[in-house]
Amino acid sequence: MIPVIALVGRPNVGKSTLFNQLTKSRDALVADYPGLTRDRKYGDGKIGEHEFIVIDTGGISGDEQGIDEKMARQSMLAIEEADAVLFLVDGRHGLNPADEMISNHLRKSNKPIFVVVNKTDGINEDIALADFYSLGLGALHPIAASHGKGVHVLIDVVMLPFAERIEEARNQINLESRGIRIGVVGRPNVGKSTLVNRMLGEDRVIVFDMPGTTRDSVYIPYTRNEKEYTLIDTAGVRRRKHVKEAVEKFSIVKTLQAIQDANVVIVVIDSHEDLVEQDLHMIGYVLDAGRGVVLAINKWDGLQKDEREHIKSEVERRLGFVPYAKVHYISALHGTGVGDLYDTIESTYESCYSKWSTNRLTRILEDSVSEHQPPMVNSRRIKLRYAHQGGSNPPRIVVHGNQTDALPGSYKRYLENKFRTVLNITGTPIIFEFKSSENPYAPKK
Repeated sequence: MIPVIALVGRPNVGKSTLFNQLTKSRDALVADYPGLTRDRKYGDGKIGEHEFIVIDTGGISGDEQGIDEKMARQSMLAIEEADAVLFLVDGRHGLNPADEMISNHLRKSNKPIFVVVNKTDGINEDIALADFYSLGLGALHPIAASHGKGVHVLIDVVMLPFAERIEEARNQINLESRGIRIGVVGRPNVGKSTLVNRMLGEDRVIVFDMPGTTRDSVYIPYTRNEKEYTLIDTAGVRRRKHVKEAVEKFSIVKTLQAIQDANVVIVVIDSHEDLVEQDLHMIGYVLDAGRGVVLAINKWDGLQKDEREHIKSEVERRLGFVPYAKVHYISALHGTGVGDLYDTIESTYESCYSKWSTNRLTRILEDSVSEHQPPMVNSRRIKLRYAHQGGSNPPRIVVHGNQTDALPGSYKRYLENKFRTVLNITGTPIIFEFKSSENPYAPKK
């Protein structure tokens, strides 16, 4: 399984800044203000070839009361969930009594602990590190999270013990799972296990009218119409304020790991309830993980005509950020529309893993440019010369030209829509990379 890394430490030592560096996002709020992060935040991290799940936590100071006490409890739970812990300290302010309190707790956790001395940019590293050797937690790792300095080296060290385990897990998944791996995710009690049983044609997983029946991810290989598949039933992910039991907290991590293992993910949504933020967060995480997505609006059979119209308008309004994802209105209990999911799963999988020649992609680029020219920048036309494929799942297309840094977002969206239409890509985002050629006549530095 993909490793889980927790970021813990005092308030305002740079945990959220490091979280944003590891996930290459701005998902965590960052400000020069202690206590800004109040809950655990999960992200999909990738540095170089290393992939992992990273958990950002609120600060621990040791004298928590009220909401601060709950924040500290969230941090302690993150330590339990994690495979490795990055203990952040402030290199500018030196050792603090709260750092010693946290280090004493971490020692009892029996987890790999990495002391990360942040904010070492512009100061003498040896002086910054000196105080923290007294913690007795092994080697110290100086970084500057705001600039990304030392982060790559840190992750190389952290991930070293997990390399063999990740390889074994991937081999195990490849051995146990056959064909397309289909993840089924959603909030509790939306009908995920019922849908899995309906797709299998048997009662393979427990179904009960109580949220949280499924605790772990269940991998089920099977054959349909002489094609092999593996279904991954996952635990429901609720908003964390509703998550009470420790076992359910671990289910969240298992669900995020299952998304990483899947090729195509079915996001199940309850049609009896309006779309909520948790549904949108789940879809966003699937897309961030680079997986194909299929949307299944479940419990469709029990709705009146006006209720169906309302749900369709909500889906159209709130899911506009995934226009390429096919929406199915189904009843997992009665089987209505479930069979149609397979055609969409197949086409989404093909889109995720399709290969295109450089010649074909360049021709599409040339046709797009001739139909609608890029804008002028500093009295010079932006030129896009050729395109080639840079990867799969999701499809990655690299476009070479000059002044590509100045290409407006509207033109990039135009290119994405053009390529998506011509190549018939459905169910998955397309990632475009734009690279500018060097000017051979420019003066050498």
